[in-house]
Order: sequence, then C-alpha cells, then structure tokens
Amino acid sequence: MIVLLKVSHNTDIGLVRELNEDSILCASPDVFVVADGMGGHVAGEVASHIFTATVQRKLSSGYGPLDETGLKSLVVEGNEAILESIREYPERNGMGTTATMLHIEEQTAFWAHVGDSRLYRLRNGVMEKITVDHTYVEELLARGAISIAEAMEHPDRHKLMRAVGVDKDVNVDTGRLEVQSGDVFLLCTDGLTNMVTLQAIQTILEAADCQDKAGALVDVAKAGGGQDNISVIVVEYYEE
Repeated sequence: MIVLLKVSHNTDIGLVRELNEDSILCASPDVFVVADGMGGHVAGEVASHIFTATVQRKLSSGYGPLDETGLKSLVVEGNEAILESIREYPERNGMGTTATMLHIEEQTAFWAHVGDSRLYRLRNGVMEKITVDHTYVEELLARGAISIAEAMEHPDRHKLMRAVGVDKDVNVDTGRLEVQSGDVFLLCTDGLTNMVTLQAIQTILEAADCQDKAGALVDVAKAGGGQDNISVIVVEYYEE
C-alpha cells in the first residue's frame, strides 16, 4: 500500500487587520501546524512565529516519535520558547498563540491542540470537528448556560481560556484517529470559521475540480468580510 497526501495551504492578512499574526507550518515528516497569535501589535505575530519556528527546529533535528506524547512535548517546547522571549523582551508580555497540530503516520492521525483554531475531518460527506475551542463561550455552552444562538453574539465569544506562551504549564488536548482513503483534514484559524459557514467549507473541500482548496477557502472568507487573518491547511489522504 502506498499512502499519498495532497496538501494545500494559505495564510492571508484579510481585509481589516494591519498585520498577519497567524503562522502556518507544513513540515517533514507530515506535520502540519496552524497558530493564531495574540497580544496586540507585533507581539502576536512574534508569538505564532516563535511557535512554528520552534516546531520546525525540533523536527529538523530528528525529533520523535510524533504520537500524542510527542506532539504535546512540541507544544510544551513552543510554550517555553515564547516565555523565554518574554523574559528577554518584557515589552512582549501578554503575547501568546493558539496551536493546532496534525501528524499523519501510515493509517493514523495524531493531533494536539490549544486555543480556538480548529481541526476538522471530512469523511463520506460528514464534517466532524475534532478539537474543542478553549474559549469562555465554549465553557458556557458545555454547562448549558447559554444557547448556540446566544454564543454567536456573546460579547466575550473570542475570549480564550487557554493559549500557548501565557503560563509556565500549558494544558494540551491530544488524540489519535484512524485514517481511511478519501479522508480530508482541515486545520484553520478562526478567521475562516468566523466568516464562512461549515456547509460552504464542506462544499469547497468536496469540489473535485478545485486544485487549491486552501486558496479557495481564503478567498471565500475574504468575500465574507475578511475581518481577521485567515490561515488554512488542507490535507487529503489517499491509499493506492
């Protein structure tokens, strides 16, 4: 059996922001990362880039294994790198980043996640959200304190409860999934999901004639307003 991965990726400043605080990484061996920086002018951009650069450096040195434990350790390494930058440059205090990671190894997908960027899997016409948003509103929803409609308009809907680079100890969600031929994985920042419906995203992912699905998703997010930075990685998995 031969495993084939078709990957498209894109990151865009959007139509409103002055800086692109997102950072993405597609690295060998089949590791994919989206990071959405926070912390205001310049600092958010720094945090997300420190994170992806740290992951890239560790992978280049032969880091492994890349199972749940390995990916969690990479997040911890990125967390420490951001904190070290803050210690060196105190004006960066308050910066941080989301981090959503995917590694595909043969017929298994491993993932790690902190924040409100997202990982989805499309299989047989069904979009499944793999990650949980670490936001205040998501916690309210889980407790049944508000409705989905109220969540969409809640003034604190963008308030993160977890991020990388904020505390010495970072709480990382991890997991693994069995993969089958035809599965499509989507990693994205909230600049996509806040602008585009899940149905519209699925339509693009299922479009057989679309050669650049990440680019198409960025375009539709900008058409919807482009109010935030938009970062997308699409990974299509095939077996021969």
